Amino acid sequence: MKNIALLTFAFLALSCNSKAQDKKEKEIFPIAKTEAEWRTELTEMEYYVLREAGTERAFTSELNKNYEPGTYVCAACSHPLFKSEYKFDSGTGWPSFDREIEGNVAFDTDYKLGYARTEEHCANCGGHLGHVFNDGPRETTGIRHCINGAALDFIPKN
Repeated sequence: MKNIALLTFAFLALSCNSKAQDKKEKEIFPIAKTEAEWRTELTEMEYYVLREAGTERAFTSELNKNYEPGTYVCAACSHPLFKSEYKFDSGTGWPSFDREIEGNVAFDTDYKLGYARTEEHCANCGGHLGHVFNDGPRETTGIRHCINGAALDFIPKN
């Protein structure tokens, strides 16, 4: 009986999940606004993607098939994120890039689907952009930055 009680106590102690373990320190970004401020500045879809880490439906972004020369910037703060020469057609339905503008994108680990994925954020305002995968073009970086078009604005090269 003592063994059962001891095993039960050990199981409960090891499986205990306190609030302190759940808390993840929030990264601080140069641009910080309240959620109310973001709501007034962003469209409903931009807010859903950038502030709630949502995902737009595949093949719905007008930027998916855009191959004009220029720069893709954060839709929330206009911070440059990707150059057009880094863009490629991944066939996934989302704008895809084989690299970011170095230092302008922040990375984190996302477990929302039950496994680890590398999540991307604007390094300036913290807006959710998408995720990084290792199935990009082998002839360049082998990386695919799968980005929500709603998180981006496009600035054509003049």
